[in-house]
Amino acid sequence: MSARRAPVGSATIGGMVLAVAALAGCSTGPADPTSRGVPAWRTDATPAGVGERLGVPIPPSATDRRAAHQDGFQDDVLLLVFTLPTAELTTFLPALAPEFELHQRREPLVQSLTPMAPFAHLDVPEPETLGDVREGQVCAPCEDQLDYLEIAVHPLDDQDSRVYLRGVD
Repeated sequence: MSARRAPVGSATIGGMVLAVAALAGCSTGPADPTSRGVPAWRTDATPAGVGERLGVPIPPSATDRRAAHQDGFQDDVLLLVFTLPTAELTTFLPALAPEFELHQRREPLVQSLTPMAPFAHLDVPEPETLGDVREGQVCAPCEDQLDYLEIAVHPLDDQDSRVYLRGVD
């Protein structure tokens, strides 16, 4: 006797379609793109809050304070910019305790740049597009939750300098 195979009918095909549909339904993500890890700028970022998260106290004499917080794919990017009297850099920079001496760069690294979390979001030029910049890594890894923190300082005139801080948390 030979074994008889059951005919493939509409019930079997219908079952397969339901199984595929169920699996496809399980793989769809939430409707909100920010919950899937798409980078998005937070609207509640403040200079004080970002400074605290970076572990950087903003000097009281700092002006033109700007901050941004970008929720990222895996890590968040924190941007902090402020203007400081150049004379105060001699106390502010050592207080950050950079791992190495800051490097003095005379020429821009690039003419145009659009990083994933650009300082242009804060309406300031990217430090890599500027000449006469002191820059370097403050820490990597850093204490607490911060992965790394870098700094760039650009003189605006004879009296003031712009301080750029970018951290990844």
